[in-house]
Amino acid sequence: MNKTELTKRVSKRMSITQIEARRFVSAFEASLADALKEDKTLMLQGFGTFYLWEQTAREGRNPRTGEACLIRPRLSAKFKPGKNLLKDLNK
Repeated sequence: MNKTELTKRVSKRMSITQIEARRFVSAFEASLADALKEDKTLMLQGFGTFYLWEQTAREGRNPRTGEACLIRPRLSAKFKPGKNLLKDLNK
């Protein structure tokens, strides 16, 4: 599913226009990113938790030349599903 398909589903489920649904999805994305930047975690009770983790520096290789290069450390996000989501997925 991509953002357009998600927008259509939200629009249908909430009985709103696709434009309003797109604004809702975009606002959720921005709010999620802001929450991760500020607090490092975002917990949605029963659904799951988004959290930051730092990838360490490591050696990589250029796939074309095989030349070694250093991949710098960076922040990334992970998601841990909650009990209710897992229950719904495993019915």
